[in-house]
Amino acid sequence: MLLANMLRFAAFFGGGSRDDREGSNPIALLAMAILAPIAAMLIQAAISRQREFAADRGGAHIAGTPTGLASALRHIDAASKQIPLDANPATAHMFIMKPFSAEGLMSLFSSHPPTEARIHALMEMRG
Repeated sequence: MLLANMLRFAAFFGGGSRDDREGSNPIALLAMAILAPIAAMLIQAAISRQREFAADRGGAHIAGTPTGLASALRHIDAASKQIPLDANPATAHMFIMKPFSAEGLMSLFSSHPPTEARIHALMEMRG
């Protein structure tokens, strides 16, 4: 996000070139100003999903067995499908289950991994 803001200011103030004869490429600046925030969101969502898996591993380690946590995730997932979650994108990262359904490429922007993937990872811990 910082890179996108820097590029936006560089474009606004003439591309950041010290030599007036050599101008910057406005198309490249525009592309970076658009792509940098998207890349930042993808990285942030990937880190959030990895933290969910790490939290599940930690919870299973504390409980002594992953089956209880997997069962709890199944129950919470079933309940969340019966009662809609009142969430907005700003609070989505604070939920135990992912509050928005995302399929295909949109799942790359999801802050939570699919419940099935979390349960599968827990069941692999059983050994």
